[in-house]
Amino acid sequence: MEKKRGAFSNKLGFVLAAAGSAVGLGNLWRFPYLAAKYGGGIFILIYLILAVTLGFTLMITEIALGRNTRLSAVGAFKKLDKRFGFVGYLACAVPFIITPYYCVIGGWVIKYLITFISGNVTAAAGDEYFTGFITEPVQPVVWFAVFVLLTSLVVIIGVEKGIEKASCILMPILVILTIGIAVFCITRPGALEGVKYYLLPDLNHFSPTTVLAAMGQLFYSMSLAMGIMITYGSYMKKDVSLEKSVRQIEIFDTAIAFFAGLMIVPSVFVFSGGNEEALSKGPSLMFITLPKVFDSMKLGGFIGAVFFILVLFAALTSAISLMETNVSILDDKLKWGRKKTTIIVTVYVLIVGAIVSLGFGVLDFIQIIGMGLLDFFDFLSNSVLMPIVAILTCISIGYFIKPQVIYDEIETNGPFKMKKFYTVMLKWIAPICLVLILAFAISEAMGWIKV
Repeated sequence: MEKKRGAFSNKLGFVLAAAGSAVGLGNLWRFPYLAAKYGGGIFILIYLILAVTLGFTLMITEIALGRNTRLSAVGAFKKLDKRFGFVGYLACAVPFIITPYYCVIGGWVIKYLITFISGNVTAAAGDEYFTGFITEPVQPVVWFAVFVLLTSLVVIIGVEKGIEKASCILMPILVILTIGIAVFCITRPGALEGVKYYLLPDLNHFSPTTVLAAMGQLFYSMSLAMGIMITYGSYMKKDVSLEKSVRQIEIFDTAIAFFAGLMIVPSVFVFSGGNEEALSKGPSLMFITLPKVFDSMKLGGFIGAVFFILVLFAALTSAISLMETNVSILDDKLKWGRKKTTIIVTVYVLIVGAIVSLGFGVLDFIQIIGMGLLDFFDFLSNSVLMPIVAILTCISIGYFIKPQVIYDEIETNGPFKMKKFYTVMLKWIAPICLVLILAFAISEAMGWIKV
């Protein structure tokens, strides 16, 4: 007897869960610093154009694949064309690589939340606080384990009772907190210059590098080419409109990223006195620069605590989707059952993540192509495997499986209004753009180009 597959109870549950997957740490720290680094308004404009073109194409393809086959990535590609089963395996490798190191960063977020709640704002703002914390042998691993267990608890409960309910609670809170903190930040004295810097296009910063950076962010931000949207699509009911759902997910994801920029860029601008260098700190922006911003504010401890609650919610929704994808892949293949599979995946994440965490301290001597463990896994998954998976997805669907499979799935709920546009994007524009992303990412990592 075939095991009944979990499902989202309604359209809202699916949209909030998928949006929860898309909205994560990439929205809250990566998008703002990239927008600042690449000219503010011009980067945002390019990103928006890419979101409604390339992002729409890839997301609707993956969700349709999942709903059509009722399988996770490996099974979905193999069912439609055995020759492309390997694409599913490549896609599945991505969340298995990302989940451990993503949870390490989730542990850092919990640590900072506890620090702000306990009133140690000035300590958190110290120059050596972050480095001192992540290089410790025990504390970062403990907070990482707490984050993993929180994530596992939701996944083990299941799709409707766990993932959907958690997303329906966390996502609205996330939106309210993001908008609220953004309004607070842009009304601070001196913030207007930061708002202008963030929103007004600077054509001097327009370049191919800006476009490629925006395309790269699209992957981080929308959970593309890692099997997640295929998995979530497999839980989607047939009476839910694919086209409308994808639009709503994109709106959620982009709005959170946009408001995160309004939180972070003007705040750092005020604190740094308009120093653009402070805006391009990258990953350290959240854990080193922002605590200084909060420490300089009235009610900074409270605002900082609220901010890290917001970041924790975002990190959890994405971690849940990553772990759920891992569980779904193994359960589809090995039929172990959700509880057993989740426990096995949790043990795997705890072991690998602990090693990654120690890569900042006792294992910092381990370097791969000049990168520490976390940086290497991030590069391998996001900059190499994800573009390759996306390219192969476009080629396999566009030229071998044929786009008609996607059309039929979308048109279960009415005509596919974007069919002609989608076909051109899938077969021609998207693959070319994706090859450029891959070449750009590898060239940057190897030091062949400087950005």
